[in-house]
Amino acid sequence: QVRVVESGGGLVQAGGSLRLSCAASGIIFSINAMGWFRQAPGKARESVAGINSSGGRTYYADSVKGRFTISRDNAKNTVYLQMSRLKPEDTAVYYCAAVRNDYKTALFPSWGQGTQVTVSS
Repeated sequence: QVRVVESGGGLVQAGGSLRLSCAASGIIFSINAMGWFRQAPGKARESVAGINSSGGRTYYADSVKGRFTISRDNAKNTVYLQMSRLKPEDTAVYYCAAVRNDYKTALFPSWGQGTQVTVSS
């Protein structure tokens, strides 16, 4: 059974930074592309960033490009999202998931509990 545990969220002022972590189990982590998603209140879940299995290719939504950096450590079965220059519109619950090669489609129907990111103006 696939399981992911997201952590690292919190309350930060606009312009600040946070680093999210996602520990995965139940999958062969090193062969799966991984992605970060977010869901703001009243909005649909959206793809934010993705990374291929080796870490050599990445994807970013236009809204976060240049501010967020996705990375992974296959030895630790963990994917990270470094978020900088945060904006109030980045406020959301952030989730990670194993994804298809488009980096936007989750492979499995279940999601973790997510981690809340709140950016104050």
